Amino acid sequence: MDIKGLKAVLDSIGLPVVYHSFKSAGLQVKQPPYILYYLKNSDNTGADNKVYYKQNHYNIELYTNKKDIATEQKLEDAFDSASIFYEKTESYIDEEKMFDILYEIEI
Repeated sequence: MDIKGLKAVLDSIGLPVVYHSFKSAGLQVKQPPYILYYLKNSDNTGADNKVYYKQNHYNIELYTNKKDIATEQKLEDAFDSASIFYEKTESYIDEEKMFDILYEIEI
């Protein structure tokens, strides 16, 4: 899967989806819920002095005003359907009064 495929999986949820941030995309910030995704780093395999196999690590962040188990499940179901393995972390941003559900994936 490539980044276009990842975007299609995220779009299937029906929430606003933007790469990195609304500001960097030239868009107005939306009210939650919404999804941000961005490249965290890569872990490539080399052979013969070039990249033989590319492995990109992405962060997908689901922002909500309240704990939204149904939306989290919808996103996780989309990952499962696309055979995307993920690790999940939850945090609460006090200043913004919203939840940030972080999914870390490799594609």
